[in-house]
Amino acid sequence: MRNTQPTLREAELLHVLSAEGVVAVPAEAVWGLSCDPWSWHAVSELLALKQRPVNKGLILVGSDMQQFSKLLSPLSERERQTLGLSWPGANTWLVPNQGIYPPWVTGGHEEVAIRVTSAPALARLCNHWGGPLVSTSANPAGAQPANLRSQVVRYFGTSIPTAAGTIQRSGRPSVIRRLETGEVLRA
Repeated sequence: MRNTQPTLREAELLHVLSAEGVVAVPAEAVWGLSCDPWSWHAVSELLALKQRPVNKGLILVGSDMQQFSKLLSPLSERERQTLGLSWPGANTWLVPNQGIYPPWVTGGHEEVAIRVTSAPALARLCNHWGGPLVSTSANPAGAQPANLRSQVVRYFGTSIPTAAGTIQRSGRPSVIRRLETGEVLRA
């Protein structure tokens, strides 16, 4: 992805992320909440907003495979090729974490869920951030995921800054698969 200067709104979102906050960004099929995966404070805020337990784990999204290079380098060439052929897009893979990401991201599991996003606003934000971000649907547990910015505001008020853009209407929620077995966990 070409490294262009962030827009004013993107700069505001990056400031919030740097201050361990949560932002809302349109993803492939729904709006998502994003934060710095390395910040327990940010992740705990996101989990509280969603009313989601930490043991469920979270998805990390990046703008390209390079942002996951440390995680992907121990994989076989065939496994990296499988991932590369499915990205960018709505394909999330569970890959061995190898102790790289903290337990508040993995839910304490041995795998971590990762995706290279095809959503322009989310990809740009990850690119400007310089690495993966948490991305989870923008809704409290049990509620319908937000398809519009106005739904994000209805759920969380105006305290969550939102990115410019819209979801990809032709998009679909991410399919989640386990890389080691190919098992589909969410279609």
